[in-house]
Amino acid sequence: MPYRHRVLGLLFLLSMVTYLDRVCIAVAGPEMQKDLGLSPSQWGWVVGIFALSYALFEIPSGALGDRIGPRKVLTRIVLWWSAFTSATGLVSNYYVLLATRFAFGMGEAGAYPNASSAISRWFPLAERARAHGTVWMASRVGGALTPLLVVPIVQAWGWRSAFYIFGLIGVAWAAAWYWWYRDYPTEMPGVTTEELAHIGESSSRRAHHSLPWAQVVKSRNFWIILLMYHAYCWGSYFYVSWMPTYLRLGRGFTADEMKIYAMLPFVAGAVGNLTGGSISDILVRRFGLRNGRRFVAAAGLAASALCLFGTAVVENRLLAVALLTMGYFSMDCMLPVSWAVCVDVGRRHAGAVTGAMNSAGQIGSFLSSIAFGALVDAFGGRYDVPLMLFSGALLLAALLFLAIDASTPLVDEVA
Repeated sequence: MPYRHRVLGLLFLLSMVTYLDRVCIAVAGPEMQKDLGLSPSQWGWVVGIFALSYALFEIPSGALGDRIGPRKVLTRIVLWWSAFTSATGLVSNYYVLLATRFAFGMGEAGAYPNASSAISRWFPLAERARAHGTVWMASRVGGALTPLLVVPIVQAWGWRSAFYIFGLIGVAWAAAWYWWYRDYPTEMPGVTTEELAHIGESSSRRAHHSLPWAQVVKSRNFWIILLMYHAYCWGSYFYVSWMPTYLRLGRGFTADEMKIYAMLPFVAGAVGNLTGGSISDILVRRFGLRNGRRFVAAAGLAASALCLFGTAVVENRLLAVALLTMGYFSMDCMLPVSWAVCVDVGRRHAGAVTGAMNSAGQIGSFLSSIAFGALVDAFGGRYDVPLMLFSGALLLAALLFLAIDASTPLVDEVA
């Protein structure tokens, strides 16, 4: 097996663990709300505060990975978030829960930008979207497994036990990563000269120069990428924050039914990530970077907007689950493409650029989670209204992606 595929295997496991820990609170949410006496608006802050701290620390963590390498930075990130995953099981009231989830977001910030930094060093340009698709597919596998694991744990030992158990998994990954991984292929014993030649110039260490932000912020491309991902996250974050509560309280499913139906969108998302990334790389080889990236992404976002709007208006709850599932598949066809675009335009500054994009996105995640709870309260317990808003945001993201040019580097020195 080529060494770059072994690196991808570890990143696959990282992404799984990330979403196991991230989606755990969404699945345990109805029981936590009942036990701690939280209203929908308060729960919106609980799931949103993670996204806020995640956004605040995403750029520094991504830039740090560019400077000192993802080997050290990802080890620190995983150990930190694992500690606060377990600490979530110790909370006793609303305010302690907010503080714990804020610290959890601080720790997890930078995980995916550093994974992108590793991909930029270990994979040639024409394989990067598929590599990102594999990493994000793993996140959906983790999300799909979470309800199947958390619901039985909660039923047997209570919601606190789920956080204790999940917090231990990341420690094992961090130890394996730090022991085996190297920041550049040329520093990894056993990598063949053929594989180094296949990877190209990104395989060897060079002097690091910080991203020239003064030049980057003048780029129209940069701001379109940020706005697109911000709008996308209004729709996407619903699945990892509010969807289990929506199925339980908005559609009337039991806990055991929710365990199955909350899994389906993540399974579809896993397929969507691999599909979108693979198609994009094929189109890049045939039509170039600009068209190879934007068409599949914009189509996926537009389809997801229609599916989310359909979810809001249909009465049949099984049809609503089907539309939710198709919507996540469609939007996840875009996800690896957007991260590959950041590597395309950022090159050796992939960590900083993806950190900036994800910061903009997580601000959208934060606002959407607050808006969801506030709208449910304002409209007398109606869970369909927020989905209409999120549908419009996804349509806006589709239009913005059509204007992105992945073939134009953000700074001259990286060209």
